[in-house]
Amino acid sequence: MGTAHGDWYVKSVEKAFSVLGAFTEEQPLQSVSEVAAAADMSRAAARRFLLTLAELGYLSTDGARFQLAPRVLNIGSAFLSNLTLPAIAEPHLKSLSADLQETASVCILDDVHVVYVARVTSPRLVSVAVHVGTRFPAWATSMGRVLLGALDETDLMDRIKRSDVRRFTARTVPSKEALLAEIQAVRERGWSVVREEYEEGLSGVAVPVYRAGKVVAAANVSLHQPYGRTAGLEEVLLPRLRRAADDISADYGIRLTG
Repeated sequence: MGTAHGDWYVKSVEKAFSVLGAFTEEQPLQSVSEVAAAADMSRAAARRFLLTLAELGYLSTDGARFQLAPRVLNIGSAFLSNLTLPAIAEPHLKSLSADLQETASVCILDDVHVVYVARVTSPRLVSVAVHVGTRFPAWATSMGRVLLGALDETDLMDRIKRSDVRRFTARTVPSKEALLAEIQAVRERGWSVVREEYEEGLSGVAVPVYRAGKVVAAANVSLHQPYGRTAGLEEVLLPRLRRAADDISADYGIRLTG
């Protein structure tokens, strides 16, 4: 990976997680050769790691292709169970969702992705299957742009450089330069709106969630295409979303000092 590590560093652990990381929502089933290419290792090495992880129960295989097994959920479950933010956010998201009749979520930043840690779904949102733990490219989402905008310039540029900025729809931001300009605009206005850039008919609005003066998460409302185009976005939806985010921030701050 081009990074200097101490003599404590266990390269095989890095490789094992590279193999697990090769399985994505877009490619849940992969052959040995595909994993080898994604994890940047030889086919023989990939096969050994795959078979070992399958033996340990983290992967399943039909003999030709591999996929993640339910046991991988154990890796993240302890983190989620000890994360107080979802429990704090949920009642506020429920109120917001009921008020707007839209889906409300809270996400955190994980390298170049956002991860959903709390979500209350509106029956009207049927196009995307999203749940706690789902990851999306940070650059392509309203939550991600809020969280990326909170980074210092060096960190932001590094993450954008490593992001796979590409067209998902005709409305997707066309380049990294245009993306950086949009993130700067998000910084200035304090909120983000993404209109049908990741999926047709789906838009989102997001604002920051703070703890001790630092942005730690983003609160979001997902919108249908028709509602996402209404003139009342800033006058009606945004103040309610900000109020919910402020309430989450206040409760989260109490946990910090209490």
